[in-house]
Amino acid sequence: MDKTDIENNLQHVDIIVLNALILTMNKERAIIENGYIVIINGKITAIGEDICLNNYKAKKTINANGKLVMPGLINTHTHAAMTMFRGIADDITLKSWLYDNIFPLEAKHVSSQFVYLGTQLAVLEMLHSGTTTFNDMYYYEDEAAKAAKEIGIRAVISEGLIDFPAPNSPTSQDGLNYTEYLLNKWKGDSLIKVGVAVHAPYSCSDKLFISAKKLADKYNTTLHFHLTETKWEVNNLAKSHNCTPVEYLDSLGILAENSIAAHCIHLTESDIEILAKRKVGVSHNPQCNMKIASGVAPVPALINNNVTVGIGTDGAASNNNHDMFEEINTAALLHKLSSNNPLVLDAASVVSLATIEGAKLLKIDNITGSLEIGKKADLLIIDLNKPHLVPLYNIYSQIVYSMNGSDVESVIVDGKLVMENKKIFNADEEIIIKEVQKLSKTISMNHHK
Repeated sequence: MDKTDIENNLQHVDIIVLNALILTMNKERAIIENGYIVIINGKITAIGEDICLNNYKAKKTINANGKLVMPGLINTHTHAAMTMFRGIADDITLKSWLYDNIFPLEAKHVSSQFVYLGTQLAVLEMLHSGTTTFNDMYYYEDEAAKAAKEIGIRAVISEGLIDFPAPNSPTSQDGLNYTEYLLNKWKGDSLIKVGVAVHAPYSCSDKLFISAKKLADKYNTTLHFHLTETKWEVNNLAKSHNCTPVEYLDSLGILAENSIAAHCIHLTESDIEILAKRKVGVSHNPQCNMKIASGVAPVPALINNNVTVGIGTDGAASNNNHDMFEEINTAALLHKLSSNNPLVLDAASVVSLATIEGAKLLKIDNITGSLEIGKKADLLIIDLNKPHLVPLYNIYSQIVYSMNGSDVESVIVDGKLVMENKKIFNADEEIIIKEVQKLSKTISMNHHK
């Protein structure tokens, strides 16, 4: 048998990752030592400990000896383009941050170019720090989708609906129409899923919330909103409606299994019961919440009541980065301190929140969030041979308490290598950074007048 005959009998595959420590995050939470992953047409077709290389002909073989392979992190609440406002309004209350700074800045500066460039910058940052999926709420979201698609990250994008003129929607009805346009335009895309987003109970009418819910239900997609982020919001609703924000949205019929509620800090026991009963998912944003001193979300109580919880960074104007490794470290430490209990939210649980639970929250756990046969290949490769990552006794502890986003070496999304040895393939980082700096000078000049 000549060489050609041998090659004809081989299974042709796209990528094989070999000799890796694999954290699967499957139901059994299996950890595979010296394992392999075979990727064909974007999906994992084989994963395990033994492989006969003679059976495969791969376009790309990655030797991951001494490296960790794990699912990509899932950032469940972002305003990606707000990277353009990073550091412009810090050390103030949320009300002042929004009404005195961010809303006026958005009215002046947010455009399709702003969103495209800001999202490009956010995607670069996210890929470099290990995020392979993000759930976004902002304006001109078609531009956000384009930026994500071009660079090669998975995204759930939702146009932010609000009850005053938004940068690309003079009225809330315009925003609803634009959202429906996006739902049809991106239907069936391999990387982009479109959801519906309505800002918050304090900025949106009953009518807008109900219309947004109807649209989300019509297209069988997610409904993303901010909820009980500050005491100011809770007190306002108590005065105007004599109920909590959770009770208010529940009375409107908004809360359901497709709901993604960001923050959920100031919850009563009754609120938690309602969220659990309605199967609402919660995106926990610990660093942003700490920075604006909004409070500590009762995440252990939510989890104990079987509420699905994911982790998010929020926007870079209020965090000020998209590093999910930082976020999971903060989540683990914050809840131990706030509950005065070192057993709360252990390392393995926090890694779950940032991977498979985040995927469940976004209703995409059938395709991502864990490394299993049939799922999309969304994964990270991390070199463990670094001073701060040895010795290795418990991989979950190492991820949560020792790793940084900068430890991520290579990233595969949808079965495609989008970053290798810290180089992102589908974007010119230097040009993007120069364009951002150019635009930021204009913003700075106007802001400080």
